[in-house]
Amino acid sequence: MSVRVAERGIRAILLDIEGTTTSIAYVYEELFPFARAHLGAYLADRWGTPALDDIVRRLAIEHEADRARGEDPPPWRTDSGDVTPATIDAYARWLMDRDRKAPGLKLLQGLITDRGYEDGALHGHVYPDVAPALRRWRATGIDVAIYSSGSELAQRRLFASTSDGDLTPLIVAFFDTAVGAKREAASYHRIADALNHQPAEILFISDVTAELAAATEAGLQSVLSIRAGNAPQPGADNFTMIRSFDEVA
Repeated sequence: MSVRVAERGIRAILLDIEGTTTSIAYVYEELFPFARAHLGAYLADRWGTPALDDIVRRLAIEHEADRARGEDPPPWRTDSGDVTPATIDAYARWLMDRDRKAPGLKLLQGLITDRGYEDGALHGHVYPDVAPALRRWRATGIDVAIYSSGSELAQRRLFASTSDGDLTPLIVAFFDTAVGAKREAASYHRIADALNHQPAEILFISDVTAELAAATEAGLQSVLSIRAGNAPQPGADNFTMIRSFDEVA
């Protein structure tokens, strides 16, 4: 179904990544396995650096929250300074096995994959309709922003290294879960404030109806992305659906 942005008064388009701009297969078959395969070496090489110390602090908070929920993560005395690379390795893999969107894990995965992008082992993937759409939207004065559970660094690296070239100049802002969880309306209020647009002037496109519902609650306009390999979504009929960005005219 075509979405005509001028008729809707849209001044900004906010995009999810996985299942919206980028194949789910790329994330689960390339990015995540790369981060897992290089986790141990990265921790050993970067142990004690400020960036990794920050991640350890974040993971300690997440570990405590997991225990408070009655889960059984790998042992870690979060009230003790006795933390080793092996501690972080075990807990990070435990989170990966559960496909957690934990901010500490996402930062860690982003730093690891950053190396892959730097040395050419990884290249960003976007669907063929993405780059032309970004250029078309920007040419008409529409702001384009990204909101993903992956770290801002990982987002930038992905869009900077696509087969269509560096797409980051076409994107005005990148948001990760530092702005809030994707299923909470407050996150979208913060994004609207950061973009300096009214919520109703922003179109959010995602493959997850729970995220669209939160955005709609915040006053954004919402569209469901239907791509090959995306999981069926509850309540999909409540949203306009598109199968290509060509439909956002």
